[in-house]
Amino acid sequence: MSNKPQLTRSKLPISGRIVMFFIRHIQHAMASMGELWRNPISSLMTMAVLGVSLSLPAALQVLVKNAETITQSWNSAAEISLFIDEGRSERTIKSLITRIKVYPEVSEVNYINRDQALEEFQRLSGFGEALSYLDTNPLPAVVTVTPSLKYSSPVGARELLKKLELEPEVSFGRLDIEWLERLQAVVRLLERTVLAIAALLVLAVVLVIGNTIRLAIMNRRTEIEVMKLVGATEAFIQRPFLYTGIWYGIIGGVLAWIIINLLVWYLDSALAELLGLYGSQLEMQSLTLIELAQLVGLASFLGWLGSYLSVRQHLRAIEPS
Repeated sequence: MSNKPQLTRSKLPISGRIVMFFIRHIQHAMASMGELWRNPISSLMTMAVLGVSLSLPAALQVLVKNAETITQSWNSAAEISLFIDEGRSERTIKSLITRIKVYPEVSEVNYINRDQALEEFQRLSGFGEALSYLDTNPLPAVVTVTPSLKYSSPVGARELLKKLELEPEVSFGRLDIEWLERLQAVVRLLERTVLAIAALLVLAVVLVIGNTIRLAIMNRRTEIEVMKLVGATEAFIQRPFLYTGIWYGIIGGVLAWIIINLLVWYLDSALAELLGLYGSQLEMQSLTLIELAQLVGLASFLGWLGSYLSVRQHLRAIEPS
């Protein structure tokens, strides 16, 4: 009889135990995927529900991201128009422009003299022939000022306008920015809406997965009782169900990403046509790879959480008779 000691689990080196730990988890992950494959109809229906549920807050997030991009582009394009007092000489106006360019709040300054203003008005108004009969040019010279990024917000632009109107050559200034404030208010409302809807749908995802895992546990009740009779630990029994929830979350997250891309593709041409009316050439942005990874990671966590809550509640209630 050999005196060679048996290699039990407790006598495995730590590296071997780590390897066995990962091997067991991989086995359970593959086994849980096999369970889903053996029930394709019910599994796909559950995944589709999760995908649609996750796509709703993700779609709103994409909407908010595009709205913020559009707002930022219009912020940077916002201009202050300064109308110059009639009778000011070109030399005086150039001196004004030189002073304004020194302002730290100013990014760019352009000058439109009276002749250029009249020519532009004739071109855009459609009254070109009628205006040619005027004896004098009624339009003032205009200096357009583009605020720097820091002062491109409605509040910052108004502060800059008040400062510029103090210049002696300026008759008055104009800043048409109320529409931008309304747009920013809508964006803030959308952000809060995203958070509220996301919270509700996160709860819905957890409940759907929890109920799905509960049904799976009930269907395998006899198997679980036998496993407990032969001494299987709770961790060993619950692990396949946890991986099932994770698979539900991962595939549901990928389905949500596909839905978002299809939605962006469908709306892109309509958005481009709308923005073209406002002189913007921005393209609609979809989820980035980082956002995709965050979406799938969140979905897999929700799948694990729903499974864990269901497993902890229902496995304890099953005891071999």
